[in-house]
Amino acid sequence: MKHLTNIGRILFALPFGLMGLNHFLMYSYMEGISTTFIPGGGWTVIMTGLALIAASVSIISKKFIRTSCLLLALLLLIFVLTIHVPGLFSPDHQRFMFALFGLFTNVALMGGALLIAGIYKEKSSET
Repeated sequence: MKHLTNIGRILFALPFGLMGLNHFLMYSYMEGISTTFIPGGGWTVIMTGLALIAASVSIISKKFIRTSCLLLALLLLIFVLTIHVPGLFSPDHQRFMFALFGLFTNVALMGGALLIAGIYKEKSSET
C-alpha cells in the first residue's frame, strides 16, 4: 500500500512541475491571457511558475511536503477565484466552458493537495 501512496504522490506532483515550466516556455502567451486585475503582470506569471515548480519538487522529494501542499491548495484557490469564477460570467461560450472545466479541475487538485497535507500531518504526529 505504501508503494501506491508514493506513486500517487509523485504522479500528483509531476504535472505541477510541468505546468510551472510551461509558465517560462510559454511566457508571452501566459502573460497575454492573465486578467487585467491580477497585479504584477509578467512577474505574476514568473512567480506562479516558480511556486508550481517548487511545490512539485517539494512533494516529490518529501521535503516540507505538508506546508507545500497547503500553499499549493491556497494557490489553486486563488486561481479559482481570480481566473475561473470571473470566466463563468463571460458571454463567450468557449471562455465559459474553459472557466467551468478549469474550476472543476482546480477544485479537484486542491482536494488532492489537502489530502496529501492531511496524510503527512498524521504521519509526522505518529513518529
